[in-house]
Amino acid sequence: MEMVQSKVKDPKAITGRTVLIWLLGFFGVIFAANAVFIYLALGTFPGVVVESSYEAGQVYNEEIAAAKAQAELNWKVTSEFVRSGEAGGRLVVTAMDDKGVPLYGLSINALLRNPVHETADVAAVLNADGGGRYIANLENVPEGNWTLIVEIEKGGERKFRSENRIFLKN
Repeated sequence: MEMVQSKVKDPKAITGRTVLIWLLGFFGVIFAANAVFIYLALGTFPGVVVESSYEAGQVYNEEIAAAKAQAELNWKVTSEFVRSGEAGGRLVVTAMDDKGVPLYGLSINALLRNPVHETADVAAVLNADGGGRYIANLENVPEGNWTLIVEIEKGGERKFRSENRIFLKN
């Protein structure tokens, strides 16, 4: 009895052509994904952070000097936001000098900055209420996380600046 050998190919056999197709397909997908990421990265970031590094450095140095001058004053400044109504409230800032004496004649500006939507920011000019208290009534301040920036000027010169994260509830 003779054995007849069949020339039928095994469908599961790995050939050189199969390996080449898989390698080209794999690297093709990688290159395509990288091309998409590069396109998106270049389209969303122009590469320019500041127009003039020198001017940005000067502003930074001025901020350092202002922070040192603020620390030397040793003022005690507190702020509080009290809800009144559904979306409104009253911002109260109290300013005392290093001996606990109320500060008068200040110009206080506040900004509630929304960390998500720039258009939702709420700016306020606070009015003196006596005893070192300055008050502003605010409307349309929804609940959530906010950054409260308080700037105090006296005689046209900035004397104090603070930036604090706050969470407002209804």
